[in-house]
Amino acid sequence: MTSAVAPELGEPSGEPERRELTVDGMTCASCAARIERVLDRQPGVTAARVNFATRQAWVSFDPAVVDLAGLEAAVVGLGYTASRADADDLDEDQRARERESASWRWRVALSAPLAAAVVVLVYGFGDRDPARWLAFALTVPVLFVAGRPILISGAERARRFSANMDTLIALGTLTAFLFSTVRLFTGGDVYFDSAAVITTFILLGRYFEARAALRASGALRRLLELGAKQARVLINGEEQLVAVDQVPVGGLVRVRPGEKIPVDGVIVEGRSIVDESMLTGESLPVEKATADAVTGATINLEGAFTLEATAVGRDTALGQIVALVRSAQQSKAPIERLADRIARVFVPSVLGIAALTFLGWWLLATDPAGGVVAAVAVLIIACPCAMGLATPTAILVGTGRGAALGVLIKGGEVLEASRRIDTVLFDKTGTLTEGKMTLRDAAAAPGESVEMLLALAAAIEASSEHPIGSAILSAARDRNLAIPPASEFATSTGHGVTGQTGGTLVTVGQRNLMREIPAGLEEHAALWERRGLTAVFVGWDGQARGVLAIGDTLKPNARAVVERLGQIGVQVAMITGDNTQTARAVAAELGIDRVLAEVLPHDKAAEVRRLQDEGHAVAIVGDGINDAPALVQADLGIAIGTGTDVAIESSDITLISGDLDGVITALTLARRTMRTIRQNLAWAFAYNTAAIPLAAAGVLPPIAAGATMALSSVSVVTNSLRLLRFAPDRVEEPSGPVRPTPGRARTSSEAQLGANVPSAPGRR
Repeated sequence: MTSAVAPELGEPSGEPERRELTVDGMTCASCAARIERVLDRQPGVTAARVNFATRQAWVSFDPAVVDLAGLEAAVVGLGYTASRADADDLDEDQRARERESASWRWRVALSAPLAAAVVVLVYGFGDRDPARWLAFALTVPVLFVAGRPILISGAERARRFSANMDTLIALGTLTAFLFSTVRLFTGGDVYFDSAAVITTFILLGRYFEARAALRASGALRRLLELGAKQARVLINGEEQLVAVDQVPVGGLVRVRPGEKIPVDGVIVEGRSIVDESMLTGESLPVEKATADAVTGATINLEGAFTLEATAVGRDTALGQIVALVRSAQQSKAPIERLADRIARVFVPSVLGIAALTFLGWWLLATDPAGGVVAAVAVLIIACPCAMGLATPTAILVGTGRGAALGVLIKGGEVLEASRRIDTVLFDKTGTLTEGKMTLRDAAAAPGESVEMLLALAAAIEASSEHPIGSAILSAARDRNLAIPPASEFATSTGHGVTGQTGGTLVTVGQRNLMREIPAGLEEHAALWERRGLTAVFVGWDGQARGVLAIGDTLKPNARAVVERLGQIGVQVAMITGDNTQTARAVAAELGIDRVLAEVLPHDKAAEVRRLQDEGHAVAIVGDGINDAPALVQADLGIAIGTGTDVAIESSDITLISGDLDGVITALTLARRTMRTIRQNLAWAFAYNTAAIPLAAAGVLPPIAAGATMALSSVSVVTNSLRLLRFAPDRVEEPSGPVRPTPGRARTSSEAQLGANVPSAPGRR
């Protein structure tokens, strides 16, 4: 093995490292903006992002120029604490949030009754010295014990010549307290009630914020709780119970009936039925046998089996889901960056307004005492807490709710892009259709039965690996038909197969394998082919005795999803490599007007770009490797979770179950989340714009300012939490039998086969 020479310090290595830090001590958006700005300016840092709501900093940096310890030191130098975040240790994050919530709770419990007593003393007995001194004594523990974190934070910012929300609160409450203390000796009104009540309101707001963050972060914890905690690993043929994170890749794991599958793997021995509803949303269990893949956190219902671990920990499907949700919750929408820029200049501006307020009252109104009171009110009312919480709390709750509904949204930018979408472009096979050949219809020549034809065709196709052969064999088995043995199997590449059964040479395939085809069968075949189905003839002695219609099946709700998208103002188009006739047949069944057919895989991205050049904001829904470039090119890429890993990695949104209802859920949830963000920002900006002049004019006293400020923060958080009640707009196919397409010739076999369903094409 050759060892690479490490680059000298300060020499870029070209391989950025991406890490997370947990940052404590932030009290508002200006804190997050300041930390982000300082981290971004560190040598070697290529990108930095700080989220006030999640207390996380995401940093991409060149380890040859700066290390993580240096970045932590930069954060600590600003007066905050920083620690390395473990993406898998959500339990510790949860415990930290619980401790924070408990801390604010006991501080509220201490300050609330004392503040109430101070209000009674000041307003009821404010002209009596004993009451004034008792109010002073009761205010001290409120301000310096319960409110200690706020004062320390404000002092730390001042020591480093910076300011944040706590700076405003500390200045306001200390000014009111010190001014009132002087009045104890010199006479005049005291404002201990302002200092005590404002502190209590701020503490109450912090408690509600902590509780909201604790509740919102529960989505990740609930996802992790879906996984198993232990696994039965086979070591030298013996089962040993170990922690799931100690299972080695390639190790053999035994899974018993009723247990959760601990890791992703492939069955090497045994068979069972597995409940995959956690991952796919499908209520029906799935049969699993040797060589089948199984996913961690799904439930083994019947039978024991041994699997070979292919992915553990964060590499499992569940781990990747958690990582996607965590990444999305730490991301910022472009609209949030506007709030960050405003927050950077907001606090210094408020300090200036407070100073001008005091000078105005002193110089113009000759009332310095009134100036102090008005300045305190300005400092308190202007705290930008609501502004800082407006966007991240909505993203936090919205992406968490999406994960619970089986829609993984990769970030705030995705939410904002989703709101603009006016065109949804669906890939056909595997997205609108099941991507699996099935028997769709059948017709028999006079004197023959459909059941006999299907049984004979299945006998010949039993030795074939072609998708059409598999569809015929599955149809016969589904109908419990007796399949006779066959021999002398032979295939004609691209045309069909032949074989002996019961002494008869049976042919299954294209029409060119038949010497004679009855006119009635040819009519059925031509009709089905116009609808994009594949006509497969069955015959012997050179004569066709029947014809089978093979094709793909539309996904449940596909047509209803298309209709619902139209109802919410989104144009729907379909893109496929199929021939135009087949593509238009499928589109007609779905009610899609715009069809892009015969598009080669590498041209799909170009078709998306063409739609964008026409002025459309395009979302594409796909599932295959060939869809990946188009998913990246589109304004919004939506991958079917049952598709390939490449498609999922290239997308912005992943629908875990593959249910097309998820497209509606994703778009409506994104729009609802963005509407919530706009409501939050509108409230925060309107509140500050209207309240600051009222406070400066003396109309809004400090106590009312503190209550209003706390209420604004609680209102923003509460409004965001309404997203937890978001219910997906489920769409259902019309009840009752599906009507045949106008002009469609109904075959006599439809009642027997139950094949009267909308037609769909068979080849991509």
